[in-house]
This record gives sequence, structure tokens and C-alpha cells, in this order.
Amino acid sequence: MKKPVWLALSLMIATAVTGVFSTPAHAQKSNSSFAGRWDFNITTANGISARWLGVTEKDGELEVWYQPGGGHVHPVKDVHVNGGHMTLTVSPASQGHPGIIWELEAKGGKLLGEEKTGDSTTPLTGVRSPELKRSAPKAWTDPKPLFNGKDLDGWEPIGDAASSHWTVQDGLLVNTTRGANLRTTRKFDDFKLHFEVTCPKDCNSGFYLRGRYEVQIESEVPLTAPVERRMGSIYGRIAPQPELPRAPGQWETFDVTLVGRTVTEVHNGVTTIDHKVIEGITGGALEADEGDPGPFYLQGDHTGNLKYRNITVSVPKK
Repeated sequence: MKKPVWLALSLMIATAVTGVFSTPAHAQKSNSSFAGRWDFNITTANGISARWLGVTEKDGELEVWYQPGGGHVHPVKDVHVNGGHMTLTVSPASQGHPGIIWELEAKGGKLLGEEKTGDSTTPLTGVRSPELKRSAPKAWTDPKPLFNGKDLDGWEPIGDAASSHWTVQDGLLVNTTRGANLRTTRKFDDFKLHFEVTCPKDCNSGFYLRGRYEVQIESEVPLTAPVERRMGSIYGRIAPQPELPRAPGQWETFDVTLVGRTVTEVHNGVTTIDHKVIEGITGGALEADEGDPGPFYLQGDHTGNLKYRNITVSVPKK
């Protein structure tokens, strides 16, 4: 991954937030072989759980950020480095839940080790995230529909199909109630995406890019989440700037261009994210193979009652 860009967050000017990387994480004397951004695919009983570490070396010390399989990226406060060995508590113990501890060594350009949760251990292998520095294509294809307005052709539920509540009603793609997520059968690399969504009051969904980076779709009440986790954000990573007024129950448009890691978002005709770099995966990523093409997917496991229409995509013209 490219050199980390931790974005400064001031509590006095929270509306100016442009990303999650805000305050220094716990710093330790560093071994530079840990520095960088790292992707992990962890095999669990439920399949792959994608994780991410961002390690920055500053003045001989480390700052560490962690993206768990769900939720948002956050600083790791308990980090200890002894030569080529790093111990970090990625999730502190809480009532009824043991802490999650990672033991890592830097070997052969990878981070190798294990995750310890109570008495159980899971092997860990972290690979450097790809830079994905690419120039925008000279031309794009004409937009092609991803949703035909008639049926779910080109889409499939993630996991148990019996738990999927995605259907087509009056030409709209509707998630009638909380259930399975839905993904495209096609995978994409660079693209220009258009979609329209209506999000009733107190609902939550997400439109995932390459199956790894969530464009947050929500109208939750009360409004307590920080701006980088609200409507139109790259969840936990990049805040919309400006943040548009909330419009529950109204149709809203999104035009999202992703080239490598660089994302631009136009929300209701207003550029709210302008050529920003997505540092790493977001919670809910299908896997952490960031250099590979991936599907679009719609989050259905939070709330129902969201509706989508006019989902189209353009790709670089050959």
C-alpha cells in the first residue's frame, strides 16, 4: 500500500473531517518492517473475515490502526514491539468477551503470526496492500444497466439464499426486510457507477465497491455517528465534504468513480468526495484481496425497506 495519509481530526472543527485517520494511535519504538498497510484474509467457521492494519512510522515510533471484520477502522492503543515481534490488542476484553490479541512477526515481506481469543488461536498472514496508482482512462464505455428492473438477473444473495428478502417491485430493487446481502455476479476493476436510492427514516444499508469499500447509505435516528460514518461516506474512511442535508424517503442520486484507490463521489449533483484515496477496506468487506476485481454488493443485513433503481456502470474503454 502507498505511504499512509492519516488525516487530522480536530474536535473543535469536526465538520471539516475528511477521513478517519485522525489522532495518533499508541506509539511504540518501531521496526520499520512493520510500517505500511496490510491486508489479512482470516479463515473462520463462517468463511473469510477480511481485516486490515495501517502502520505508520514517525520519528522511530509506530502508530497502528485496525479494521476489524465489521464496524469501523480505529486506533490500536495497546501495541508492543520487541525487535521483529509485535503484540497488539486489536479488541480489548469486555464483559463476557475475551480480548483479541495479535502476535505478529515481519518475515519475507509479510506479517505472520496468530490471533488469540481466549483459548483459541487462528493463523494470520498479512500481505502488503497494493498501491493501485492508476491514471483515469481516456474514455469510458456507455453506461450499462446492472439491474434490469424486471428480475434479479445478474445478482445473487450472499450466504443463505433462504434469508434473502431482495425482490423487484414496480421496477424497483427492494429489500423488504432485514436479511441477506446481495451482490452482482460480475466483478469490476475501475468503473463509473450510477445508482438511485430512497432510504426511509431510520434505515441503514451500504453500496459496496469491489465488495470491499462501503458507500454508506443511512437515515438513522438519532444522528449520533461521526460524519465519516454517515450518508455518502466511504464508511469510517472518508467523510463527504460538504455533507448534504438528510432526505429520508426521497430519491437520491449517486455517481461514484473509482480508479485504483482514488474515489470521486457526486451526491445529488454535488461533488462530496473529490479524488480521495481509500486507505483500505471497510467493515463488511467480502475479502481483502484489494488488487483483484470485485463485485458490487448491497447491504441487506442491517435494515429493510430501502429501494434502488437505475443502477448502471461504465468501464474503461479498450
